[in-house]
Amino acid sequence: MILSKIVRYLRKKYMPADKYARYVGVTVGKNCLIATKHFSTEPYLITIGNNCQITDDVHFHTHGGAHVARRQYPQFDVFGKIEVKDWAYVGSQSHIMPGVTIGEGSLIAAGSIVTKSVPYGEVWGGVPARRICSVSDYIERNKPYNLASKHMSFEENRKFLMSLPDSRFIKK
Repeated sequence: MILSKIVRYLRKKYMPADKYARYVGVTVGKNCLIATKHFSTEPYLITIGNNCQITDDVHFHTHGGAHVARRQYPQFDVFGKIEVKDWAYVGSQSHIMPGVTIGEGSLIAAGSIVTKSVPYGEVWGGVPARRICSVSDYIERNKPYNLASKHMSFEENRKFLMSLPDSRFIKK
C-alpha cells in the first residue's frame, strides 16, 4: 500500500503531463499541449480533442457537492463528463466544472471558473466565466500586436522581443 502511494506520487510528479493524463484515463487527442495534472478522481470522464492547449494548473472537476445530500441520501453521488473540443485553449488556473463542454476553437481566459458549456469559437472568462467576445473579434483586436514569432528559438525570440519598441506590445 505505501509502495503504491509512493509510485503514484512519483508518476504524478515526474511523468510529463500529457502522458500522465493518458495514464490516469483521460482521453486525449493528437497534437495537444497539456501542462496540468489536475484531473479529479474520475479522469476517465474527461475527453480532450485534437490540437488543444490545456495550460498550467487547470483543474477538471467531474463531481462535487454531493456530500451535503448524504445526510438524507447516504449513497448520493452526482457526476458530469467534461469535453474539450478540437483547437480549444484553456488558460492557467482555470476550473472546468462537471458537465461542461468547451466548444471547438474556443478560448478560456486564465483564472476562469467555467460552470456552463461554451459554444464554438467563443472567448469566455471570469468567475463565473461569461462570454467576452468571439474568437474572430479577439483575433481582429489583437492583429496589431501579432509579432509572428511562434517558431523562433528561445534565444531568437528573446533578441527579437527585446529589440522592439513598447508600442508593439499589448498594454492594458
